[in-house]
Amino acid sequence: MLGRIKTPVVAALCCVGLGAGVAGCDGDRMENWDPFAPSTPTSEAAPISGTEKISVAGRSVNVSCSGEPAKDRPVVVLLHGGGDGLDKMAALQKALSEKNRVCSYDRLGAGASDQPDGPQDFAGSGRILTGVLDRVAGDDPVVLAGHSLGGLIAARYAPDHQDRIKGLVLLDATPPTMMSDIEKAIPASAKGPAAELRAQNLAIFQGQNPEKLVVTDGEVRSAGDIPVEVIRHGKPYLEALPAYGPRLERAWAAGQRKWLALSGRSKLSTAANSEHYIYVDQPGVAVQAIDRVTAEAARQAQGG
Repeated sequence: MLGRIKTPVVAALCCVGLGAGVAGCDGDRMENWDPFAPSTPTSEAAPISGTEKISVAGRSVNVSCSGEPAKDRPVVVLLHGGGDGLDKMAALQKALSEKNRVCSYDRLGAGASDQPDGPQDFAGSGRILTGVLDRVAGDDPVVLAGHSLGGLIAARYAPDHQDRIKGLVLLDATPPTMMSDIEKAIPASAKGPAAELRAQNLAIFQGQNPEKLVVTDGEVRSAGDIPVEVIRHGKPYLEALPAYGPRLERAWAAGQRKWLALSGRSKLSTAANSEHYIYVDQPGVAVQAIDRVTAEAARQAQGG
């Protein structure tokens, strides 16, 4: 596991891969991270109100739900970024719960959920997510809204679960080819902060993170004809990296455009006054996008 890198530029940019709070941003969270296996539902259990531990594949998963279920309206499920937990998205959840039933959860290794037994992959992360959805949504349709790594997980999950995922909102999601993007943007010959950032992020993608999640590059697959909103940061904070910053910004922007292939109803927009944490810098942008997708998903389900 990487030691902490104190260089200010690297500390500001470590969220390039998996979000602030991972190695070098908030290194104390490195022991606490994400994903794996299936679940013990069920929709017959009493609805969760507030924060509660549930059992998923024999593991304790911390879940929070708020807002009243609305007839024919999808349940919104929030996925936090790497190194974060559901507490980071509490304000967003509260705002959304005025109109929606909203839930969030700590992936294995994050927040108050159990630690993973060993290396995790996207399939394992998906099994945990399935177990959470079984419990908080039952047979109801779901809109996934994910930030950074959470967005990547949501986008990988949706194509294989088109029966229940009816909308996506990706908030500066980790691009689908981020590992190769970093290798191209910052050559192996780089020195100083750029070299440190490159090594740090590649190690994170290889599983040296609290969730022990191995983050692999992959093609963007269709999630069906569902509403998708992709929102990227507008403040070019990645350009602060000496020499290679502009390349990283271009790679990130290109990565956001790749997510449009998820659906023929995908839209890309820019949160002009935001850095990586769009839902913190411009919460209204995140709330409005999730409300739009949820409303559109509801209309589509009713044949509108």
